[in-house]
Amino acid sequence: MPGTVITYYSYKGGVGRSFTLANTAVLLARWGYRVLTVDWDLEAPGLHHYFEPLMTERQPTGGVVDLAADFRAGRPPADHVIPLDSENGALALLAAGRADESYPGKLQDIDWTQLYADGFAQYLEDCRDSWTADYDFVLIDSRTGISDISSICTAHLADRLVVVYTANEQNLRDVVDVVERVDRARDRMPYDRPRHLVLPVLSRLDNRVEYLQAEEWQRKCAQVVSPLFGSWLAKSVGAEQMVRHLTVPYVSYWSFGERLAVKDEEVPSADQVSFALETIAAVLAQHFDRTDLLVDNRDAYVAAARTRRREYDLDLLVSAPRPLQRITTRLIRELRGLGLRVEPSLSWDAEFLDQAREPARHLCLLVDGEVSRWQQNEAERFLRRALVPGGDQRQLLCVLVDGTDRKLLPGFLRNLRPLELKTDTRLDQVARALRDAVATTPKNEKARYLEVLQNTASVLRDLPERLPYEGRVALLAQTVRDVEEALLKEDPDLLAALTADLDVLGRAHGDRKGVFLPEELRYRVDVLLADLDRRMNTTAY
Repeated sequence: MPGTVITYYSYKGGVGRSFTLANTAVLLARWGYRVLTVDWDLEAPGLHHYFEPLMTERQPTGGVVDLAADFRAGRPPADHVIPLDSENGALALLAAGRADESYPGKLQDIDWTQLYADGFAQYLEDCRDSWTADYDFVLIDSRTGISDISSICTAHLADRLVVVYTANEQNLRDVVDVVERVDRARDRMPYDRPRHLVLPVLSRLDNRVEYLQAEEWQRKCAQVVSPLFGSWLAKSVGAEQMVRHLTVPYVSYWSFGERLAVKDEEVPSADQVSFALETIAAVLAQHFDRTDLLVDNRDAYVAAARTRRREYDLDLLVSAPRPLQRITTRLIRELRGLGLRVEPSLSWDAEFLDQAREPARHLCLLVDGEVSRWQQNEAERFLRRALVPGGDQRQLLCVLVDGTDRKLLPGFLRNLRPLELKTDTRLDQVARALRDAVATTPKNEKARYLEVLQNTASVLRDLPERLPYEGRVALLAQTVRDVEEALLKEDPDLLAALTADLDVLGRAHGDRKGVFLPEELRYRVDVLLADLDRRMNTTAY
């Protein structure tokens, strides 16, 4: 499946657009996605400054301006992408160009109008196809204001827009107008792409000192940007609720230099910048879907994005109080002999619990009499991150040492079926039971069905207002009816196939001509989306 192109745009400069892009790129890569960042702010490039500590091989030797030179010379685009150091996935940068004395001249030589007249649009389209084949997300840092460059980034290349604005009239009054202008420009282009989904991000809001003013401006911003939520926000979620989740607070510490907050704040608290950046990255990773879960349980929503592609270093982590250290060492030796990757937990070490990366797929608690405070913190943290829709199939296991009263255990452990380590129980028997519990984890059909439901809902929300001709409208109507039947049968394979058909049939027509979707069909789609939302909520829990 091709990747998604997301352009970060702001009407004014100085709002934290590049900061937001760079940090969300690092988060997405940390969570296992392949991410390409593109600096298209050609008149004031600076994205490379954020990534300098992550440059593993070299400084940029070329970039976006060189694409124009390659086109004029009749050459295929050269590979100017440089890899960046990433924790899990892949992270790369296509800079604006080589940062030397030749750059201003290269930029001044570009006549975008003439380039497009000569066929540069298709050249860029080929570049776009290559990028989306190699990366899950292509994040473009756009020029501010209204210009040829910003139109390329927003109207031509983007699937989604992240519009970054601040709490003042200059920024706020033009947010919705600019998006409408971009959509009109996009409709004139000969490419079958639906209208943008737009993520409005309120940036640099000082809600620590000027709390009352911050509250007032958040309400005002919600009223202005609410039209941008119409095509993707769950009906149960209000615009003001969403604006609060999409607000990046002003913290003066991050106003100095170009630094990556998410590298320093790997496990952020709710008042830190990285907490909001995690939320934004999660909405992008979930393709703007399941926002009802975001409002109900923000941590679970972020965890679902974080764990979707997670690879674990270990199969099992064994958590035990210090008096059981000898037994724990022997049990781990037995488990390793059975082929499992196992290590002891260090839950008594606060730094261990604070680490962002989870080392093991499963967690086993050895309980002697009572659950220690450290074990309880570790288990609750594990469950918060494990029990999420669409996440990995992970298990919390429990071994009770002889004399432990199950009735005195915390509620979340009493509901498990613990193993018992009595005085006459051999450790190799416990190890085999744990190995079997991990090895026979059933395939998560429930998670797969949930993912199919999410994909279907996403495609339905992206349906355009019109299609090129009556015949395609008729085919779309029939496919919607088939989707209704597949839902009644709860057949994920059929539903996935029909969703692919919907995606093809629902491709927009670029010249704003064609046939409007009938009101009856629109109504059926709305009813179907409501049914999908209900089923997703039921399936997730």
